[in-house]
Amino acid sequence: MTPWEHAILALNLLAIDPSGLKGLAVRARMSPVRDALLAATSALPLPTVRLHAHMTPQMLDGDLDVAATLRGGTVVMNKGLLQRGSSVLLLPMAERTSAYVAARLAQSLDGAEDHVLIALDEGVDEDENLSAALADRIAFRVSLDGLAMSDFDTPKLPPDPAALRKAARKVAIPDAIPEQLVVLAVRLGITSLRAPSFALRAAQAHAALNHRTTIAVEDVTAAVTLVYAHRATQLPDNDEQQNPPPEPPPETADPQDNDLSIPDDVLLDAIAAALPRDLLAGLATPAAKTSAGAGSGGKLTGSRRGRPLPARNGARSSNARVDIIATLRAAVPWQTLRKQIAPDSTRPIIRFSDLRHKRYQSLSDRLLIFTVDASGSAAMARLAEAKGAVELLLAEAYARRDHVALISFRGSAAEVLLPPTRSLVQTKRRLAAIPGGGATPLAAGLTAAMTLAQTARRKGMTPTVIVLTDGRANITLDGRPDRQQAAQDAQDVAAKLASLAIEALVIDTTIRPERALKALADTMRANYVALPRADAKSLSAAVATSLAD
Repeated sequence: MTPWEHAILALNLLAIDPSGLKGLAVRARMSPVRDALLAATSALPLPTVRLHAHMTPQMLDGDLDVAATLRGGTVVMNKGLLQRGSSVLLLPMAERTSAYVAARLAQSLDGAEDHVLIALDEGVDEDENLSAALADRIAFRVSLDGLAMSDFDTPKLPPDPAALRKAARKVAIPDAIPEQLVVLAVRLGITSLRAPSFALRAAQAHAALNHRTTIAVEDVTAAVTLVYAHRATQLPDNDEQQNPPPEPPPETADPQDNDLSIPDDVLLDAIAAALPRDLLAGLATPAAKTSAGAGSGGKLTGSRRGRPLPARNGARSSNARVDIIATLRAAVPWQTLRKQIAPDSTRPIIRFSDLRHKRYQSLSDRLLIFTVDASGSAAMARLAEAKGAVELLLAEAYARRDHVALISFRGSAAEVLLPPTRSLVQTKRRLAAIPGGGATPLAAGLTAAMTLAQTARRKGMTPTVIVLTDGRANITLDGRPDRQQAAQDAQDVAAKLASLAIEALVIDTTIRPERALKALADTMRANYVALPRADAKSLSAAVATSLAD
């Protein structure tokens, strides 16, 4: 079947058994193909409620209606979107769903209300996906990426889904099918127990769709294709011992229609046919997966700007602005008791404990502080590597929201060659001619990086120190040539960096990794990467991997 046919079949089965199959995830950008599929969801026997990825608890679960309560003198509550009875929950930009919304929707799907989730996954990168908690709680996932208008036609949905729903509940299940679905899920690396349950319900709905009273081979094949294909994390080995066929019944026994055994190869071939080629190759030859972080800084909570957060009660000295509506919501339920104490009051009685203050959340910019060892005969090679890495990172700075700074240490001191910037032109000018040679004042370089990181943190940025060195410190913090004291000074500064909780990465450029540099990274609580032949691309890749979320 084509991806469009898979999508329509999934929607048909969902219309027949919405309470058992729970939902559908659609991986597609906005397009006529996706619009046509969404238009077909109107056949689902439930009203549609449109959500967004960052809804507040008040919107989902309801809250006090302040105006109606003050007008009528009794507490009036607004119903939340999840309290309006069984509905089709349409969630655009599902890959951006906040942790709270994902958890609340997962709880709702597990609850008594028979909600159905249609999640529109508009992610582009591999790491942009629907929350795992939500993906596990809905049966189907289809991809419409790359489909043109000529690749789809008008969706045909069952004319009487209510009758088919009643028929699906009466479809007989052969005794061997549940066990076979569980075993097949294990062989495919599927750990969730919801998957076999979804597959069984999908097989029943498929049988009812084709007017069968007992699950047949075609029903199980269609079910595992739709439910297992996107959940599989591995493919069974070809030489894996197959389950022995069931023993034939005694000759005296009557033939039972309830005995149905499907060869695993048939089901595995159906699943493999539904997998994209690149995904199939990845499952056949599993390899270690690494993900690069987006490079965004930490989350900052403040009282002035950013995305609004739920209001909280604060200290008396708080300079945050008072949230009037949230304060009234906190005070109104107590008005009956308070009016008994002060019956002459004609206005709401507000106590200090009712005060709620506004809060906002924003993402800080990340600052990458390259601290480069410019000493010795190989200094120019390391500086060229650092320059290439900085330019590679700056090329993505606009999308990743990164700032970059460069510190060079040699001789007896360290120097900030490039203040925090996103300007590629300015970076190239500063990096055009960097001096090299001399001793290794590692402690001075770490101190300069720590000072710059503290300054950046006070400005609301999230600093990360990246140290590129061979680790052979020989100049103390006060400028004297003393290897033993220089190493101790470097350890002391590293301990200060760790106490300040500044994220760090130590890149060892020696031919043989230095134990002392590994110990320094441990003291700094930093990631340690040994790259004796580091070039600009490998440095940039190491930084991206270290910053992965």
